[in-house]
Amino acid sequence: MRILLWGALPYVAFALLVSGLVWRHRYDRFGWTTRSSEIYESRLLRLASPVFHYGILFVLAGHLLGLFVPASWTDAIGVRERAYNLLSLIGGTLAGALAIAGIALLVYRRRTNAPVLLATTRNDKAMYVLLVGSIALGMYAKLSHASFGHGYDYRGTIAVWARSLFRLDPRTDLMAGAPVAFQVHAVVGMVLIAAVPYTRLVHMFSAPLPYFFRPYLVYRSRGPLQERPQPRGWERIGA
Repeated sequence: MRILLWGALPYVAFALLVSGLVWRHRYDRFGWTTRSSEIYESRLLRLASPVFHYGILFVLAGHLLGLFVPASWTDAIGVRERAYNLLSLIGGTLAGALAIAGIALLVYRRRTNAPVLLATTRNDKAMYVLLVGSIALGMYAKLSHASFGHGYDYRGTIAVWARSLFRLDPRTDLMAGAPVAFQVHAVVGMVLIAAVPYTRLVHMFSAPLPYFFRPYLVYRSRGPLQERPQPRGWERIGA
């Protein structure tokens, strides 16, 4: 089981992510979209969408920092373990709460607006469950194993395991010894990664890069407006 979860599942999730992106780009390019419902309702969306996107960006940034920046690097710039744990606890909790608040607003919008609800698919509902579950489990794991300035040293175990995956030499023993809450969070997170290409979350891999390299658009004025001559035919009444 240890080899299956922490040695095989990460590569399966990554393979499904890459193959799904390739398949979606080749055979469902027009479906590569968020399927925006702004046309049905925009007032609440203008609040909910930024709240969710800023929250999830902070969550992703925190994961990248915690998993792929070794403790020796932060020590080298003067950030001690106590300060790092405090920043991770407060920052991670706020980012997760912000993301969940955004999702809650988006779900409320879908449930209270009939056209938006009709545009919601089973795929969307499953995506929301996975997304909320992953974030909530991560917050629970962090809060249940942390205190101000102290906490579980995931950078010495989980982070080392995550980096070992890229060396194709997974340290499954480190992840197997992690608290159960972190293990469940990791499994749900890997399932979410594998599901991304098959949901509307695929839009996170879209970027308008050609926009920065396209030639300038030249706009020319039509000049002063002139009254067009009347077409031949019947004259206007009262002319």
